[in-house]
Amino acid sequence: MARFGLPALLCTLAVLCAAPLAAEPKPKSCSEVRRLYVSKGFNKNDAPTHEINGDHLKICPQGYTCCSQEMEEKYSLQSKDDFKSVVSEQCDRLQAIFASRYKKFDEFFKELLENAEKSLNDMFVKTYGRLYMQNSELFQDLFGELKRYYVAGSVNLEEMLSDFWARLLERMFRLVNSQYHFTDEYLECVSKYTEQLKPFGDVPRKLKLQVTRAFVAARTFAQGLAVARDVVSKVSVVNPTAQCTHALLRMVYCSHCQGLVTVKPCYNYCSNIMRGCLAHQGDLDFEWNNFIDAMLMVAERLEGPFNIESVMDPIDVKISDAIMNMQENSVQVSQKVFQGCGPPKPLPAGRISRSISEGAFSARFRPYHPEERPTTAAGTSLDRLVTDVKEKLKEAKKFWSSLPSTVCNDERMAAGNGNEDGCWNGRGKSRYLFAVTGNGLANQGNNPEVQVDTSKTDMLILRQIMALRVMTSKMKNAYNGNDVDFFDISDESSGEGSGSGCEYQQCPSELEYNATDHSGKSASDKTGGTGTRVGAQPYLLAVSCILFLVMQREWR
Repeated sequence: MARFGLPALLCTLAVLCAAPLAAEPKPKSCSEVRRLYVSKGFNKNDAPTHEINGDHLKICPQGYTCCSQEMEEKYSLQSKDDFKSVVSEQCDRLQAIFASRYKKFDEFFKELLENAEKSLNDMFVKTYGRLYMQNSELFQDLFGELKRYYVAGSVNLEEMLSDFWARLLERMFRLVNSQYHFTDEYLECVSKYTEQLKPFGDVPRKLKLQVTRAFVAARTFAQGLAVARDVVSKVSVVNPTAQCTHALLRMVYCSHCQGLVTVKPCYNYCSNIMRGCLAHQGDLDFEWNNFIDAMLMVAERLEGPFNIESVMDPIDVKISDAIMNMQENSVQVSQKVFQGCGPPKPLPAGRISRSISEGAFSARFRPYHPEERPTTAAGTSLDRLVTDVKEKLKEAKKFWSSLPSTVCNDERMAAGNGNEDGCWNGRGKSRYLFAVTGNGLANQGNNPEVQVDTSKTDMLILRQIMALRVMTSKMKNAYNGNDVDFFDISDESSGEGSGSGCEYQQCPSELEYNATDHSGKSASDKTGGTGTRVGAQPYLLAVSCILFLVMQREWR
């Protein structure tokens, strides 16, 4: 027994020594992680061929990993770019819709005016000949002012139309009483009888109402499309915070570090991160939805009583009817004017103007057919344009509150809702257990994935909220048939994208913005905190009202 003792003892020791070696796991290959890393344009020397100790990792889970420190840093930048790209794609689609519809409406309205002016000119030349051509600047001025209102909004439509009819009465009165000499003072007296005598019948009153309502609605609607386009364009440029970037890295690329290159983030996990990263954009939703509703209201007016196409198509016929009415009642009108302004002085016999009874006012226009539509650059009539844009407006409602879900529905960003157990939850391949937070900054205090400081505000977002609020107010005025004051503004920003935020103590008040008045002078900067002490509320209310009025001026 003793002679077998030493060999047996040696064999036992050999087995015991070999046991730990056999239990030591072989490092896993990182070849697939390395291949995907290089495919993104990164240096292959950054990526290990086999797992290494992950103590160097700052964001991703430590332990054995396929990520070097350089890889984590580059993945962090890549995740930020991926996020900005996918958000920009969603916003760009919406921005393109509003841009294309604005272009179509703008083309349509401008060419509608061109067609109406050309139609009136052609018919008046044919009907009134030389007398019209001698007075054509009166009608050119009318259309010039209508165009100026649509382009710049700096025309009082009611005053402009009243002036047109007064000037037309002066010209007509002189023509139907060509045997008299009228001084400028006398003709000014004649124009004062426009409202009292109604020489053009009821046409001026009806046309003033129709033109004012139609042009206000048309211009406001077109401007609304431009505002929507610009708001989306500005907000689409996001600048993730450091906390958001860390969360994006954990969500998109930390799974690669564990070799789980085919495992996508859980949908609810992605939703929490997107709601945290897009917290400020979520705050746009309320004013955005109000704006969309107001646009839809004005769209209904454009389809009905405020249809600018139905006003401008027959405007030549309506003005012709007014002229005919003046011709038919010229004797009664002249007698009443002579009574009010005094008897005019007859011209010398050799200078009496030729009679206008040679047919200058005897002919009427061609019969008007309401079904006729102008052929425009937009290639369609107003009702079809409005129907199309209404559909797009309805689709755009709640865009900002649904943006996080829309981003997570992108297969590049997350797994589908049906794959709840085999997805990446930020720590491993398993079900995501946290509830999804609400939208907007106020709901991010308990976001389990992104640390969001709800005491910070985003001035770019607040400027867009104010722009939407002002435009919504103008839409409601246009819907009610009221004239709208317009000012063009240039919304200056710091150049940073949305999402960067700023401290209340370090940033201007949330209602502060750069303003420029008509003289080109910058509005005075306002500073101060945004505390909500009870004693400060009247002051804040007054400041808010003043700033709102300033913004009203800005938007014209």
